[in-house]
Amino acid sequence: MAKKKRIENKLSTFTSAILGIFVEEPFRPKNYKQVCKVLGIKDQAGKDVVYNILIDLKDKGLLDEAKPYSYVMSAAGLSQFGPKTQYVEGTVDMKSTGKAYVVLDDEDGEDIFIASNNTGKALHGDRVRVAMFPKRNNKKPEGEIVEVLERKHTDFVGVLRITRGYVFVVPDMESIPVDIFVPKGELNGAKDGQKVIVHLVDWPDGSGNPFGEIVRVLGTPGENDVEMESILAAHEYPIDFPEEVEKEAASIPVKIKAEEIRKRRDFRDVFTVTIDPADAKDFDDAISLRKLENGHWEAGVHIADVSHYVTPGSAIDKEALSRGTSVYLVDRTIPMLPEKLCNNVCSLRPDEEKLTFSVVFEMDDDANIYNNWIGKTIIKSCRRYTYEEVQAMIEGGDGDYKEEILTFNKLATKLREKRMAAGSINFHSEEVKFILDENKKPIDTYIREQNESHELIEDFMLLANRTVAETFGGKQSKWKNHTFVFRVHDEPNPEKLNKFILLISRLGYSMDISTRSKLVSSYNKLFKDVEGKGEKNLVEQVAVRTMAKAVYTTDNIGHYGLAFDYYTHFTSPIRRYPDLMVHRLIERYLIDGQPSADKKKYEEMCLHSSDMEKQAEEMERQSVKFKQAEYLQDKIGQVFDGLVSGVSKWGVYVELKGNKCEGMVRYEDLPGDYYFLDEDNFRVIGEDTGKVIQLGDEVKVRIKAVDLFKRQMDFEILDDGTGKKKAKKKR
Repeated sequence: MAKKKRIENKLSTFTSAILGIFVEEPFRPKNYKQVCKVLGIKDQAGKDVVYNILIDLKDKGLLDEAKPYSYVMSAAGLSQFGPKTQYVEGTVDMKSTGKAYVVLDDEDGEDIFIASNNTGKALHGDRVRVAMFPKRNNKKPEGEIVEVLERKHTDFVGVLRITRGYVFVVPDMESIPVDIFVPKGELNGAKDGQKVIVHLVDWPDGSGNPFGEIVRVLGTPGENDVEMESILAAHEYPIDFPEEVEKEAASIPVKIKAEEIRKRRDFRDVFTVTIDPADAKDFDDAISLRKLENGHWEAGVHIADVSHYVTPGSAIDKEALSRGTSVYLVDRTIPMLPEKLCNNVCSLRPDEEKLTFSVVFEMDDDANIYNNWIGKTIIKSCRRYTYEEVQAMIEGGDGDYKEEILTFNKLATKLREKRMAAGSINFHSEEVKFILDENKKPIDTYIREQNESHELIEDFMLLANRTVAETFGGKQSKWKNHTFVFRVHDEPNPEKLNKFILLISRLGYSMDISTRSKLVSSYNKLFKDVEGKGEKNLVEQVAVRTMAKAVYTTDNIGHYGLAFDYYTHFTSPIRRYPDLMVHRLIERYLIDGQPSADKKKYEEMCLHSSDMEKQAEEMERQSVKFKQAEYLQDKIGQVFDGLVSGVSKWGVYVELKGNKCEGMVRYEDLPGDYYFLDEDNFRVIGEDTGKVIQLGDEVKVRIKAVDLFKRQMDFEILDDGTGKKKAKKKR
């Protein structure tokens, strides 16, 4: 009898040890072999005992079966033996390997690591509920996704693959690491190898793949229209407007009623012009100028009055809010508003009377502002200029109304000088543009840089945006407690800033970050110092990345980069929904005298607009990457000058001069040595030669391979004669 009791006690202790393994990682599935490995059990008799105990614990309700022959802690087990489970919510950032991070709704919280076998049915971008694992050894917080709260996307773009009778769609996005199974009856005419849109229908329990149905066949991968439509479809951005929206737009009258004109301040006889890119069709801002009797200037910023035509809750308004912004791909524009509005009724075309919302300033020759006025107006532009035409006059050429244009430029220059003196950071940006043939294939590239004609318009728009924000949100404003929409920009991320300082120190530059003013001065001095040098683009790009992302919100914190206490977006309502929101709030408070708008409602629209802006930027970036890959597709074997733009565990990134195409030089394609990564110093080092390849270095590369579908380009750095053996990443 005593012997039997001793055996039971021993078995009870052993059971507790087994249960303890699950307590440590309650949501990570383990089978009996894995439990045996943890316990160091190798003999078959011991393994059989473990197997039977696991079955017993399951029968007692202390473990749940996760999948055949593997187990996790049950709710009953956790309540008796495990820690109280903490649950958090956030958004999935999934990697191509299948692992993921959940970015918490609480911005102060650390991202949660999710192993690939704990992602459940979640996909990239989904809002999810996470069960946290007990934290151990100062490791990164880890958990398991237990519920998908909201799908980010239900439609996915990919290539249809039929293998051994099974049909799957392989998604284009690397962040969707799971193929979507398609039953044969749901092909909708699609054929093997075609690019399609698949709608996620179900994800059955126990299935490693979601199930879907083909809703649209896009066509052959690699074709321009197919790839551009794929980019839009992957982000569920509509190409066409719903019939209801088009009908509503068609019914909008073009002719302006006399009674509406009488309500507005009349600028039709004042010198007014638009200045835009040569290929622009939607002219949503104009500037006016006239001399006042006291010798001052009256400078007006006139913005298309979209709010007059698009009423809240209308079909057009709902569609515009859903889109959030116009999208500018390399070969096309997908507008926020129907063509009748953006290119006709609201577009400030020359020699046509147009309804506008305006900010008018009285200023002297030094751009000192004496007063301003905000209100509804009617204008008639007398000339449409391109940036190139205005720049030619600024540089000494002749042109229509040259004296007025030069006065505009003089005032804008003064405004800019004041802004920079007040602490605005002079970020530079370069935009790669493509020259396309009749089939939209890129035949050449060029870099569009900002010049004085761009800055002329920019400074007047900045002034208008700032004035509107101060008028309705400033400390002295009678509407300061009313709901308003601001464009805010937070301070730089300290971690990113420190990495940037380390980077530029390796390039021979320095920054003083002891105060904001010294940091701003350091940024602006740095941009001057790198002008004309090989590392210019790299430094400017990384500098932008150190800054926080500007967003829309009803809670003002100011705009760090511009050094404005109050800032908004008022000047582009044809292509940005927040500007339309601002116009409506101005009319509500200034003209109609109504009480404060619903803050919660406007904040939700701000969040959506910020998300759509980010999404539009990603679509535009993807279209550029595709065109860059297409441009290099027939140049394999050719040699280009480039700059080292990044280093990683896979290789060295190089950006080609002139066209800004960026590709990777893998470690095996680095010449003359075996190289290893020195990540902290942004470089790779040759093991035998000690040769250093670092950010900003000028190199010659040969185009090795181009993957048009993945939009990836592989380069190889030319051998510099230091040796013949191929480089290989040090392990």
